[in-house]
Amino acid sequence: MAEQEPTEVDFWFDPVCPWAWITSRWIHEVEKVRPISVRWHVMSLAVLNEGKDDMPERYKDLMAKAWGPVRVAVAAEQKFGPDVLGPLYTALGTRFHDQKAERDRTLIENALAEAGLPAELADAADSTEYDEAVRASHADGIDRVGYDVGTPVISVRGSSFFGPVVSPIPRGEAAARLWDGVLLVAGTDGFFELKRSRTRDPIFD
Repeated sequence: MAEQEPTEVDFWFDPVCPWAWITSRWIHEVEKVRPISVRWHVMSLAVLNEGKDDMPERYKDLMAKAWGPVRVAVAAEQKFGPDVLGPLYTALGTRFHDQKAERDRTLIENALAEAGLPAELADAADSTEYDEAVRASHADGIDRVGYDVGTPVISVRGSSFFGPVVSPIPRGEAAARLWDGVLLVAGTDGFFELKRSRTRDPIFD
């Protein structure tokens, strides 16, 4: 029997988003049980929320700090190619969300080291040099789904969605079932959304 060609999946993430982190760990679970090939892309909650004056001050501060990680990710992508984004996202996200580490330059340098990347890429966090590229990558994802959503965005078989937003991380057969559902709705002409209010916080276990 011929080996099944993997289904290509494009995944846009912002490293600081806990919901995107859970979804990304789910897609890694799917890789174990379904033939898929994931391409990672940067999007930016800071860009998405520009000009929104009604945000709480705490969230405004978070958005200001959210520029650094996406700048570093795009700098790494430009210098070493798109294949570095997945490992770098894992290294950053593990520290941000699982370890609750202090979000400073040391965290970024340690994440870069884990991903096999040079520490000087951390300089990009405080530079506007890569902002145009951040915006372009963000637009590539968000233009597919509209500006009334957030991160993550996934694109598969010509359809793009915000989400899935889920907590905790589906694993094993549960991950496979959710993926099969995503493919089902992706193949349904005119499908737009299923949604309900969240009733629990992100669970990373």
